[in-house]
Amino acid sequence: MVIAFSGWNDAGEAATGALDHLIAAWRDDSSEILPQLIADVDPEDFYDFQVNRPQVFTDESDSRKITWPTTEVYGLVLPHLDHDLVIVKGVEPSMRWKSFTRELLDLADDCEVSMILTMGSLLADIPHSRPITVNITAANPKIATRLDVEISTYEGSTGILGVIHDGCQRRGIDAVSLWVPVPHYASNAPSPKASLALIHALEDFLTIAIPQDELALASDAWEVEINTLAKDDNDVAEYIKNLEESKDAADIPEISGDMIAKEFERYLRRRSQD
Repeated sequence: MVIAFSGWNDAGEAATGALDHLIAAWRDDSSEILPQLIADVDPEDFYDFQVNRPQVFTDESDSRKITWPTTEVYGLVLPHLDHDLVIVKGVEPSMRWKSFTRELLDLADDCEVSMILTMGSLLADIPHSRPITVNITAANPKIATRLDVEISTYEGSTGILGVIHDGCQRRGIDAVSLWVPVPHYASNAPSPKASLALIHALEDFLTIAIPQDELALASDAWEVEINTLAKDDNDVAEYIKNLEESKDAADIPEISGDMIAKEFERYLRRRSQD
């Protein structure tokens, strides 16, 4: 089960953007792999409509419709892989987080989910022009050791993702968190480069290949746009240069054959599924 929510956990809409891509990536008329909506949350129970207001729109027949803030659950059958995916995308609930988490994890149990991966994004002092590193952690030390990820050491305010991880620990469900940083000076949504970094991290962690041509193109276009904007402001350009120098100095020890091998393995996975 892969989860992301808009709101506090979703700087630049990078996490929900990654999930939107994950849902759309296989939504092709020529493909037998299609995400299916299998459940949604009754918004009356969990949302404050003065905080997350419903939206009015006009449909193709010129009729007025309302969409309500909610959480939707999609099933994605992947016959060429060892596991299928359950994708959970929604608006962070306003209230009754314990009940919300209990209902979501009950659904995970019903779907026989073996692992839950949450995705979030946060603002950070990083340059937009360098590769973005995704932080992968587990709250449980035993799970972190078994899955070869870092142990989460964060302390402070949390969102619905933190509550979900707590619920997973109580039920004995393996849970991993993927967080991507978004340059704070370029945080307007969307943030396709950060979303693409999450997709790459998901590919590597699950050892799968995810179609990504459109997201990759959007990432390149976004970087060009930020470069253009930075050229018009000397202060911003100088600030970005300092960030780049700090990032490059910190990354020098990490540049290794392992990084090259990981990129090559990702390339081979995509080729094998073409």
